[in-house]
Amino acid sequence: MAQSYKTWHNPPVAKKTMIAGFEPRRAHGRRPHRVAVVAFDGVVLGDLSTACEVFALAKRKDGRPAYEVRVCSESTVVESMHVALRVPWRLSSLAQADTVIVPGVNNVSSPVPTSVLRGIRRAAERGARVASICTGAFVLGATGVLDGLRATTHWLAAAEFARRHPSVDLDAKVLYVDNGRVLTSAGAAAGFDLCIHMVRRDLGADVAASVARLAVMPLERAGGQAQFIEHPPPSEVPGAITPLLTWMEQNLSRELPLPVIARRGAMSTRTLSRRFREQVGTTPAAWLAHARVRCAQRLLETTNMAIEQVASEAGFGSATVMREHFGTVVGTSPLSYRRAFSTVARSA
Repeated sequence: MAQSYKTWHNPPVAKKTMIAGFEPRRAHGRRPHRVAVVAFDGVVLGDLSTACEVFALAKRKDGRPAYEVRVCSESTVVESMHVALRVPWRLSSLAQADTVIVPGVNNVSSPVPTSVLRGIRRAAERGARVASICTGAFVLGATGVLDGLRATTHWLAAAEFARRHPSVDLDAKVLYVDNGRVLTSAGAAAGFDLCIHMVRRDLGADVAASVARLAVMPLERAGGQAQFIEHPPPSEVPGAITPLLTWMEQNLSRELPLPVIARRGAMSTRTLSRRFREQVGTTPAAWLAHARVRCAQRLLETTNMAIEQVASEAGFGSATVMREHFGTVVGTSPLSYRRAFSTVARSA
């Protein structure tokens, strides 16, 4: 990582003071805070439109627009998955932008033009705020802007991102990450969360709440991206402990201490722990806790069981224990999860 990145990521002056004086001064200055949304071939239209929509809705107290939004690209026409876009601004707009938004890309293996990467990197180096939505983190990662920082992206692309950018501290469980001048969000709707968060940072909670109402979005959603991640069933690999995992999933409501699991697998507790580490990557207790949370998620989605009954069926000793594990794994409470995902409630 170049020394210049270390300098503006971790300035020698108090970081809090530097950030606190950054956006509000520009947002309330003589001209609106200028937001440049970068477009390129393969751009995800939803991510691009999210940024345009949220920042365009923000108004100052006197009714004037708080932001000037410019969609810019290397060429006049950009090809997305479904349509071709005629883009009004060129990449030179990045040189005057206070905030640069990088939307997601449909195919993370598609190369992004060097001029786009260079423009984003130069904007960050001169002090502009840069933020990515969804797989836009791959574009930011390619610029080096995320090196040494915490970041997130769509959970489905998290493993590939971690492989490509080992110097980035990836957290795939959250909706967005704010490093001050460098921000990233998870997939799709998390772009709304990130953009509304930036409006709140720039203009305060009242303006952000107004934008959220106009966009028909909550000002702040409970939980993180972990509640949306799909968990596949145990895979059938020769020599694997798959049959034991299947048995454990079928008996979650029972007490399953380590000796009982080891006896079922016809092995010692030490061998059991070693096999779990080798084949599953965690301990039997941790795997069991996650399996019970997944069971609780299914029950919360598909039944009207009371929370205490869900806890019992999933094998937790009490609703309190379930809430503790649920919050750790999913990032929200069982009740909030049910409100968001219950198919029973929707059909009723």
